[in-house]
Amino acid sequence: MDQEKIKPYVAEFVGTFILVTFICGLASVWSTREGGLSPADLGILYGFLLMAIIFGIGRISGAHVNPAVTIAMWSIKKISPRDALGYIAAQLLGGVAGAFLIKGLFTGRGSIVNYGAAHVSIDFLHGGSPWLALIVEALGAFLLVWAIMATTVTKDASPTNAALAIGFTLGFAQMVLGPATGGSFNPARWLGPALASGTFPDFWLYIVGPIAGAVLAASAYQWLIGAESESASTNIAG
Repeated sequence: MDQEKIKPYVAEFVGTFILVTFICGLASVWSTREGGLSPADLGILYGFLLMAIIFGIGRISGAHVNPAVTIAMWSIKKISPRDALGYIAAQLLGGVAGAFLIKGLFTGRGSIVNYGAAHVSIDFLHGGSPWLALIVEALGAFLLVWAIMATTVTKDASPTNAALAIGFTLGFAQMVLGPATGGSFNPARWLGPALASGTFPDFWLYIVGPIAGAVLAASAYQWLIGAESESASTNIAG
């Protein structure tokens, strides 16, 4: 295969690997620290992490680093089916590799929090309802893809503005919605630590929710701006 065609897949693997490694690493390192990290702390850290990833690989692959984002872009014909499959495979592998690296580094401490595996919180979400959790995961992905669409499909899109807007959106979503479900909004971010810890509670909502929310956001935004998006491409994503 042509090396140029492989590069975006490698970039997606690396970007997702970094995303999951640091998210799971934060959860594992701070698992037994007194007080831990607050939702605001996590939101700020997640936001800056995504910004760094977008700046690093955005011009190579678009920095989807999330199967839900890739499926959303495919649904509005911004990526070919072949590339979408390649991106998703790379993202899932990157997420698994990142989670198992953290498991190897912080086996004892990380096991307390299942290496950052997402879970539904009874303390934050009313009744611990998986259906409410589904809405939370869908809403988080919706907000993320809405920010992506708003900053990448216009003809005068700025990579810097895109990185800032997408990163801040993820950060704020984590602050408000993260405590309820772990704030996955990303099937690859869910899968890695789930496999590393061997825990799969309510697995379906971490797949269905983000994909549904992402596709809805992409379709709705494209409908709103109409023809303006037809000649533009999502060259920076999140």
